[in-house]
Amino acid sequence: MNAEITTPTAELAQRIRATPRGARLARHLASQQLAVWGYPQDSEVSETAQHLVAELAANAVTHGRVPGRSFELRLLLLPEDTLRIEVSDARGDRKLRYVTEPESEGGRGLILVTLLAKTWGVAERDVGKTVWAECAMEAP
Repeated sequence: MNAEITTPTAELAQRIRATPRGARLARHLASQQLAVWGYPQDSEVSETAQHLVAELAANAVTHGRVPGRSFELRLLLLPEDTLRIEVSDARGDRKLRYVTEPESEGGRGLILVTLLAKTWGVAERDVGKTVWAECAMEAP
């Protein structure tokens, strides 16, 4: 999946250590930035975005981590009331996949992303990959 990016009306980009604490920080940063943009932390828009950031950041930390390398969180407010969330990591060799075994303890994050996002996909980079998701935003 690949979506054309239009010029954002607002943007946040932050490099974060690829650790579990870094994944939590990504969710917190998203919540704070959305509040600055007029979407309170307890709003449906913010909660949806926080869940998406949490899943994408957790995947970057768990499956995309390269020792000594960070991941990047980008939030872009796009025209037509869309939020684009991008999480880039340094591992391009690991492809995303759904876990289909009912007894597995993990691997359901992409199912959640599919349910919450209006669209999502993966873009390859020179080093690593970017997993992105877009969700609808209601005017604050």
